[in-house]
Amino acid sequence: MSTYGTFPGARPRRLRTTPAMRRMVAETRLHPAELILPAFVREGIGEPVPISAMPGVVQHTRDTLRKAAVEAREAGVAGIMLFGVPEDAKKDAAGTAGTDPDGILQVAIRDVKAEVGDELVIMSDLCLDEYTDHGHCGVLDSEGRVDNDATLERYAEMAQVQADAGVHVVGPSGMMDGQVGVIRDALDQTGHEDVSILAYTAKYASAFYGPFREAVGSSLQGDRKTYQQDPANVRESLRELSLDLAEGADMVMVKPALPYLDILAKVAESVDVPVAAYQISGEYAMVEAAAANGWIDRDRAIMESLTGIKRAGANMILTYWATEVARQL
Repeated sequence: MSTYGTFPGARPRRLRTTPAMRRMVAETRLHPAELILPAFVREGIGEPVPISAMPGVVQHTRDTLRKAAVEAREAGVAGIMLFGVPEDAKKDAAGTAGTDPDGILQVAIRDVKAEVGDELVIMSDLCLDEYTDHGHCGVLDSEGRVDNDATLERYAEMAQVQADAGVHVVGPSGMMDGQVGVIRDALDQTGHEDVSILAYTAKYASAFYGPFREAVGSSLQGDRKTYQQDPANVRESLRELSLDLAEGADMVMVKPALPYLDILAKVAESVDVPVAAYQISGEYAMVEAAAANGWIDRDRAIMESLTGIKRAGANMILTYWATEVARQL
């Protein structure tokens, strides 16, 4: 007797029966060439300094940074995003260490360029927060507010010295109005037309940045809510997107990643340039902490989170697990 109609006629589970079957029909695939490794290099240290809130991540010496760059390249990672951590005594109100040709970030760019050349895309954080004694992403006015236009002048100088050092991509992360246009002009006027801009287009004032403050030795007092975006807003991010593209952004980014997958999806649907997402320090720390307590499967959680970011539309993902994941892939 026929049982048709008694049981399901369509059985999607047939495509989940074995690992080989699931792999064959997977709609989203991660690849090492989509991963970018954020890395911190600290001035004046002889050994790497562990970051307590980010187990497995360190503030590198110049020598260990070179090694990390080589390991990333050998694993197939696409790029490395460099953050400089100057000595505290070199921080000042204007963040002058950030525009010193011999400042730690510029030195690190030259080091990595000498080690891996063009085999790894060398990116640099273009922001003042690591270099200011007040910890904000720009210079302050007489009332202690971040002065947008005065900060743009400093960003133009930073772009030039980072490009002179040999960087392939600058990543302006300060969320100043007009920053992409000013940086593009500065690069073009100094003969650096080939240096790309990865715009931090939608960078939200997030609680998940906490561990990063330790990583860069931040001096910040207060918050950055007057220039980073409100987590409640969507249209605002799309307005920032249109402005960045009009000013010459080559690539755009959403940061953080997992709490803003809806924003990432909207951005990815709206543009014809590459889209990046930054899996930030707090996202990393949560997985590592939960795994250390035996609450989740670490490796599966890492892959699942990265797959979710890719599925939402990211062409590139900045993640502290970049080299580890690239090796597994």
